[in-house]
Amino acid sequence: MRKDLLYIEDLSPGMTFKAGPEKIGEAEIIAFAKEYDPQPFHTSPEAAKSTVFKGLAASGWHTTALTMRMLVNGVPLAGGVIGFGGEISWPAATRPGDELSVECEIIEITPSRSKPTQAVATLRTATKNQNGETVQILTSKNLVFKRGYAPGENA
Repeated sequence: MRKDLLYIEDLSPGMTFKAGPEKIGEAEIIAFAKEYDPQPFHTSPEAAKSTVFKGLAASGWHTTALTMRMLVNGVPLAGGVIGFGGEISWPAATRPGDELSVECEIIEITPSRSKPTQAVATLRTATKNQNGETVQILTSKNLVFKRGYAPGENA
């Protein structure tokens, strides 16, 4: 069990976290897309040249999956990074060779009215490439726990 886990009592709006980088290669982009998002601009470097992307681009869902890995590794919420939903946008494409990092900020913490040991933390996560260009913005609502009440905490 990690010793640096964060609970409601440890969190406040304005807190930030950083994680990464995660490098993404052409073979990974194509493999992910063939399995989950089989469109030519994700699966064929040659076909992608004549699309709106003007070259191979990772699926937004691939970028989201890499973002999730970085959030799990970089935002040590007790009980896990458990999402309740959110909004996502991809202002720029993720390309082969990109090294992605995340910058996450706690925007708001809303205590549960019915479960006093829980709250919802709103996180704004910007995923950026090695050039500082934002490739994804995720605003998510996440379940957080009071100390002593996180699942698996006493395991």
